[in-house]
Amino acid sequence: MPALQRTEAAARARLLDVGSYRVALDLTRGDRTFRSTAVIRFDCAQPGAGSFIEVEPQALLRAELNGVPLDPATLDGNRLPLPALAAENELLVEADMAYSRTAEGLHHFTDPADGAGYVYASCGPDLAPKVFACFDQPDLKAPFTFTVTAPEDWTVVGNGASTRLADGRWEVSPVGPISSYLITVVGGPLHAVHAEHDGIPLGLYARRSLAAELDREADELFEVTRASFDRLHELFDERYPFGGYDQVFVPEFNWGAMENPGCVVFRDELLFRSAPTDAQRAMRAMVVCHEMAHMWFGDLVTLAWWDDVWLNESFAEMLGYRIAAEATRYTGAWTSFAVRRKSWGYDADQRPSTHPIAAAPTATAAEAITNFDGISYAKGAATLRQLVHWLGDDAFFAGLNAYFAEHRWGNAELSDFLAALSPASERDVPGWAEVWLRTTGVDTLRIEVQADEGERIVQAALVNEGTRPHRVRIGVFERDGEAVVARERLDVDVAPGGRTPLPELVGTARPALLLPNEGDLSWARIRLDAHSAATVAASLSAVTDELARSVLWEHTRDLVRSAELSAADYLQLVAAHLPTERIDAIVEAVLTFATDHVLARYLDPDDQDAARRLLGDTARAVLAQPDAPQGLRIAALRAVVATACGAEQLAQLTGWLAERDVPQGMSFDADLRWAALARLAAAGAAGEEQIAAELAADPSDIGEKGAARARAALPDDAAKEHAWQQLFTPGALSNRQLAATAEGFWRSGSPKLRQEYVQRYFEQIAGAGDRGEAVAGVLAFGLFPVGAATADTVRAAEECLARTDLTAPLRRYLGDALDDLRRAVAHRSSSPS
Repeated sequence: MPALQRTEAAARARLLDVGSYRVALDLTRGDRTFRSTAVIRFDCAQPGAGSFIEVEPQALLRAELNGVPLDPATLDGNRLPLPALAAENELLVEADMAYSRTAEGLHHFTDPADGAGYVYASCGPDLAPKVFACFDQPDLKAPFTFTVTAPEDWTVVGNGASTRLADGRWEVSPVGPISSYLITVVGGPLHAVHAEHDGIPLGLYARRSLAAELDREADELFEVTRASFDRLHELFDERYPFGGYDQVFVPEFNWGAMENPGCVVFRDELLFRSAPTDAQRAMRAMVVCHEMAHMWFGDLVTLAWWDDVWLNESFAEMLGYRIAAEATRYTGAWTSFAVRRKSWGYDADQRPSTHPIAAAPTATAAEAITNFDGISYAKGAATLRQLVHWLGDDAFFAGLNAYFAEHRWGNAELSDFLAALSPASERDVPGWAEVWLRTTGVDTLRIEVQADEGERIVQAALVNEGTRPHRVRIGVFERDGEAVVARERLDVDVAPGGRTPLPELVGTARPALLLPNEGDLSWARIRLDAHSAATVAASLSAVTDELARSVLWEHTRDLVRSAELSAADYLQLVAAHLPTERIDAIVEAVLTFATDHVLARYLDPDDQDAARRLLGDTARAVLAQPDAPQGLRIAALRAVVATACGAEQLAQLTGWLAERDVPQGMSFDADLRWAALARLAAAGAAGEEQIAAELAADPSDIGEKGAARARAALPDDAAKEHAWQQLFTPGALSNRQLAATAEGFWRSGSPKLRQEYVQRYFEQIAGAGDRGEAVAGVLAFGLFPVGAATADTVRAAEECLARTDLTAPLRRYLGDALDDLRRAVAHRSSSPS
């Protein structure tokens, strides 16, 4: 199916001006198809010219242009030709459309808890034509009105105010103009909680079986929502422009959330059926703030084309963390950003697929989805944080307010942002943008220190081994008894490839630690002087500042990922310093990387059981901390479950599943139960009988996913073959069931059996490209056999990537997974035999 080219979109935008959409959806026709009827009014700048509209029907029933029927047989893929346009036009397109099972289009979900049906529209890049006929490009904005025929017991919500008409249909009033990718409609027997703040009606919605969870979480969700509105209204001259503000929690969503104006959609795992850590709550608060920032960045002012995804995501990401830290109780939000979120961006920026933050080459809409990545989010947010540090708040927000005033309800690109920001500051903003936004890669900032025999500094400098200027802080840390505390912070500007002397340090006693990028105000790798590195090795846990510890843990993660620090040495660092950590965001991030990457990928298989025991002992030490916060204990217990090995520890998991000897004060809830069962299944200590019994006790969608993961983790040949067939049979599994099955697959199996599936993987993976981006991401990245870290696997992956029939998303995901594989091979090839 042809993807919209940027050149085609530009030509169509010059030709057409869309006035309005009226879309009628009939959702009473079963759980496989729905009826979609769209009436679009639009003007044409060149009467007599032709164009096209996108629609992806199961059956195109009729199309009329200005009252004249169009032949449905002219539909070419997803393009319906529109010949001989008039100056003013009305187009009607009626079609039967297929529901999605991968949250790409109008997704249909049957809740296994009670059999109730739900739908929601996910219209992100290239997906809106799966719901209704439209000119599917971001710069053809228009107001949309929806009427929806739905079952009697349903509630329907969407971008605008939703009302039930006298004939029983629902009408969603127009807002905007907005872009087609921002449209949503959500329907089902929804449970709702309502409130109001500052004249804005607020709504929370979830499916009926999650009513208790929504009621429990409503107070905090409204608290964060109110705080975010208040802070954004302090920062922006333009008030929230979309009327009411609904937040809807939906099942099987591919992303964390989507910024549909007036009706933000979140994945419903964020209602926390199981007890969350504080880090999870903080991340949810950040997501709420992030999506609200999108009401300005992306919705009020929208990117003109997909190469400026950063104008949406980088700004929302930066403001999401900033507002969470400034306006909510989650004041440590930047700690989580430093220790976890930035790693997503650092990894992406060091892969062959890296791209500039702005003006990333995106020829088609289909390619756009792969640039919703760690660069557009984490790197973009960190870069904007550096820009704010360089310009100052006043100049930065003066520029943003000028940008909104100039482009409200319209579209913009990088040059428009720079034109708004430049008059607000005397600095060379376009020059800054050229080196920061249009280039790729991560700079390295290195501390150099020379001291005399008495350990007094005779020379010190910050060296920039990169291509961008940085304004950073250097933290000077001293020992205070057992603690390592910040004595002072030096503000330093360092030029590209430059070396900035630090005269403040000359003549002083050598400090315990000199930390470049203290405060995490820039986008850069750091390298410490030898004395500071020794302090980190001996006393990382003694550093009193939690953000500094986060920066240092990310630094050590980068060292091991780059093979500058061995996997074994990293695990020893974890064992030495994590047991006394009190911040659960740090514990979660470190243990997740140690378990999923260092243990599972970087270590030789013969060394993995010993490492698993070491990490398990570390997690138990965290769990045993006196007066440990509950979130910390939850994070530790999850790691205890994930690393269980040996008869005694596996028997302990079995006991916990039977509610025997569960750690005091802890609930062994659904997430922990399914994680334990998957671990037991992979170890051969539980089988189908136990999985079926647990699913009977938990017949929810979480239970279905947990069972799929555990069944895929079973080591026997029949279980593996069944899971494999499920993975590679189109339509056999929903998107989230597919992901759960992929997560479990490589957790067990003999070396011979695994190798057979590695070979089959590269023989079959090319076919996944035709199943959509969501499936491609799961199979090409999530299922990629990165744990089979051998030269043979690298060669097989390279041969696969040499094929010419791979779709763009599939090629991107496979290439990124290959980069991870090569790093794993580098570790295994360098480990002692």
